[in-house]
Amino acid sequence: MSDSRKHRIRPQTLRGFRDFLPSQMMAREHLIDTARRVYRSYGFAPIDTPALEYAEILLGKGGDESDRQVFRFTDQGDRDVAMRFDLTVPLARYAAQHIQELGTPFRRYHIGPVWRGERPARGRYREFMQCDFDTIGSASNAVDIETLMVINDLFEAIGLERFTIRVNNRAILNGLLEQADLADRTASVLRCLDKLDRTGRDAVAAELQTQAGLSADQAARLLDVTQLQGSPTAILDQVETLLKDSPTGEAGTTALRELFSAIHACGLPDQRVRLDLSIARGLDYYTGTIYETILDDLPEIGSVCSGGRYDHLAELFTAQKLPGVGASLGLDRMLAALEELGMTQSSSTPCDVLVTMFERDALITYQTMARTLRAAGINTEVYPEARPIGRQMKYADRRGFRIALIAGESELQAGTWQIRRLADGSQQEIPTADVADVVAQLLAD
Repeated sequence: MSDSRKHRIRPQTLRGFRDFLPSQMMAREHLIDTARRVYRSYGFAPIDTPALEYAEILLGKGGDESDRQVFRFTDQGDRDVAMRFDLTVPLARYAAQHIQELGTPFRRYHIGPVWRGERPARGRYREFMQCDFDTIGSASNAVDIETLMVINDLFEAIGLERFTIRVNNRAILNGLLEQADLADRTASVLRCLDKLDRTGRDAVAAELQTQAGLSADQAARLLDVTQLQGSPTAILDQVETLLKDSPTGEAGTTALRELFSAIHACGLPDQRVRLDLSIARGLDYYTGTIYETILDDLPEIGSVCSGGRYDHLAELFTAQKLPGVGASLGLDRMLAALEELGMTQSSSTPCDVLVTMFERDALITYQTMARTLRAAGINTEVYPEARPIGRQMKYADRRGFRIALIAGESELQAGTWQIRRLADGSQQEIPTADVADVVAQLLAD
């Protein structure tokens, strides 16, 4: 056995990390392009931040559980660094550092990978992509309302109709805890409530007692309120009665009343947006309206687009008031859902047309035709070798081309091309001068 064979390294990826085949990347890039288009339509501009931050930038911002999931290490310069676990905390640092150049309100979107050392599961990975949009520098409820509109438009642009945007307001939860003299336990209580969908009422009730120190009666009363059912108006009427002496809680109910009035006036289906007082969001930095978006046909996959208002996060880095609100599309979880729903394409090529090659001596003719099609805005690939038609058609089918152009000896002499639609095998012979127009029409059908 040669030395190269003895020292050959087994090709493998780390658990929770993945390689992506071209077909997967095509689906990812399509979804990213869709998010980018929707975000830009609202005026959000792109930014980027480093994958690595000083550890003190990231730690202590999202809560104990987030801190435990952070990939943290000492670099070659003996600096304490960590990999970003979301795109919101780096945004707060970024805004504090650059706000004099940016001005307010500042709207940004950021599409990039983040890393969390959590247990891999369905739709959950240790490296994954987030597609965030946020507005910094405005405390207006108009921005919270618009955040929900962006989520709605994004899901519609993806092609989804059956989804539910669940909303709540942290101020309501904070008001309830203040009135129960539990304000000092807010963080631990909210982290327990955030597990309600996953573990159920009984488990959360037990955890509220063991982890947050509530009595059994306090836990039951809190859960009764957070699980109120009915229309948004009916729920808010009941909550306002409970919070009549809480300015914090009343601010939350007022904001939600305006939000529901606005989305109704803008024509969003009433059943698409639901008030759910059990939503807490596990990250500590949220302060106001919060959002979780569930696919009606795959509720078990969890929220695929979440976010909320965070008014004080940037104050950790600057004395300037920089309230923010935004949401994040979980790209990998959404793609897993779309694949399960049969809504992803199987193509592994960005080209619609394959120019086949039969005569090696006609290479220039084949390349010229491809050049003509590209000039007409049609993505085109040329098969690089003169091979039997069966082999080239197998290649075209496997890659997902829509059209194959064929010119053998007889077509080359006649100045024509055979245009084959790969979906149904239909074929027509067209003069060279007309090929680009005919192909464009076939692709448009």
